[in-house]
Amino acid sequence: MHLQYCSSPASGAASSTTEKLPEWNLADLYPQMDSPLIADDLSASASDAAAFQTRWRGHLGEEAAKPGGGQIAEALATFEAIEEKLGKLISYAGLLYSGDTSDPARAKFYGDIQGRVTDISARLLFFPLELNRIADDVLDRAMAENKDLGHYRPWIVDLRKDKPFQLEDRVEELFHEKSITGHGAWNRLFDETMTALRFRLDGEDLTLEQALDRLQNPDREKRRAAAEELTRVFSANLRTFTLITNTLAKDKEISDRWRGFTDVADSRHLANRVERPVVDALTAAVVEAYPSISHRYYAMKAKWLGVDRLEHWDRNAPLPQASRRDIPWEEAKATVLSAYAGFSPQMADIARRFFDQRWIDAAIRAGKSPGAFAHPTVPSAHPYVLLNYMGKPRDVMTLAHELGHGVHQVLAAPQGALMSQTPLTLAETASVFGEMLTFRSLLDNAKTVQERKTLLASKVEDMINTVVRQIAFYRFERELHQERRQGELTAERIGELWTKVQGESLGPSVHLGPGYETYWTYIPHFIHSPFYVYAYAFGDCLVNSLYAVYQNASEGFEARYFEMLKAGGTKHHSELLAPFGLDAADPAFWSKGLSVISGFIDELEALEA
Repeated sequence: MHLQYCSSPASGAASSTTEKLPEWNLADLYPQMDSPLIADDLSASASDAAAFQTRWRGHLGEEAAKPGGGQIAEALATFEAIEEKLGKLISYAGLLYSGDTSDPARAKFYGDIQGRVTDISARLLFFPLELNRIADDVLDRAMAENKDLGHYRPWIVDLRKDKPFQLEDRVEELFHEKSITGHGAWNRLFDETMTALRFRLDGEDLTLEQALDRLQNPDREKRRAAAEELTRVFSANLRTFTLITNTLAKDKEISDRWRGFTDVADSRHLANRVERPVVDALTAAVVEAYPSISHRYYAMKAKWLGVDRLEHWDRNAPLPQASRRDIPWEEAKATVLSAYAGFSPQMADIARRFFDQRWIDAAIRAGKSPGAFAHPTVPSAHPYVLLNYMGKPRDVMTLAHELGHGVHQVLAAPQGALMSQTPLTLAETASVFGEMLTFRSLLDNAKTVQERKTLLASKVEDMINTVVRQIAFYRFERELHQERRQGELTAERIGELWTKVQGESLGPSVHLGPGYETYWTYIPHFIHSPFYVYAYAFGDCLVNSLYAVYQNASEGFEARYFEMLKAGGTKHHSELLAPFGLDAADPAFWSKGLSVISGFIDELEALEA
């Protein structure tokens, strides 16, 4: 049991907006940190888990042999109810902590809840392990005979994919209980270190989000100063981040070795329920497209900015004639809701609830987690969205992205605590689709050629960040984890791997000068979810193909799209994409998705002619 959320890949935005921004109301989970309801739920969960363990441990095999699987369906329902209660507890603690990771009281509360939930859930660990020891034919027969048990078929089938990699019960219990003092503790150290960093610029001490935003400043000198200050602070903390990275990579290698995973990313592929050849095909297609996408675009951008080549701090610079006004929160809200409504009034109605019922935290605060995410919490409650909104156009796209996650999570919730979670690859579908709807709406309403050019360029940069940059991140992780198997990596070596892989992806028109070799340190995905990053590229290319289906044959598309989102984690990606005539196993699928990005660059070149 752990905090799960999906982060936006390009959410390092910030600005000078001073308007009142929404802060979420977590009372739908618990009224406050010292609420007696928390102690009650912890006590009830501990009691229920102990009773469950006593009743079922060592008895599942004999129960499965009975007609209709005996009472296994009831056991699953009880297991799901306990999981939901534990999920509610850790979701509340995690969200509260994300709101201010610098608050010692919140940090202690989060750590204490993590510890209690880990201890309680250890009593449940036997259940999936014993289910997987039941013979396939016995379980298949029981599911066919008992419709209540058959309800859980997707979860059971999914669970059995883990069977070749599960260990003896006591080893699994040890791995589980030590996670809180192992990778969980190193994750927390990273978070608290990162949110405590301050960057001195123009006489102010800025957070990471605010410092990263300076890389989007129209003044090149301010961008350079921001980049140098980022380098200074990252370098000052390099020993800590290097130790965290080496330790977590080794921790993962130990786990992978014990479980029998042969490739460094295989455990992620299994968790994502996607086959390694599919990811390999995606990676190969993106790398092959580097010259036609990122290399070509950045060469064009260098000309726009009047330089021979871009420095790394120029990569996200605004175009010379782009609008530089801050976008008020209410305008961002209206823009996204209008775009959603243009596709589906139901989609807009669900998204509107996030605003009306205070499910969004958008304000900038010291200690608040950087970036953006949508957290599904538990089906009996609702999702929450965290942003650091500072009024830039990219922030509007981040809002559209995270609300897409939120809509997806609301629609999938009826599948229940065990089956509502979507694998990360498909979890990015609704978020990227929400971005595309918003972008297309803005593009259709562009009043001038310059406005259209600015929108296209911004979208291309976001897509490069989502596809090219994330695949480069994935390749960097692969090299780092493979090399870590031979021994610890120095900070210098990690920086060399980082600069090499990023240089290949960005191309000759971007100069990665001294200091850039430290920028791997602030990417949270490397710490929290190794190899997560390819899910963004998967989602973007998938949505590009999906949107083409929508444009070419929109009749009935909305219903099929909503059915895909409602499925949650109950179907494989091949089943979900089949109604749209799409197949992720086909290498041409990825090329088709990438051609959408190339097409936008073609249009930008035509506007220059």
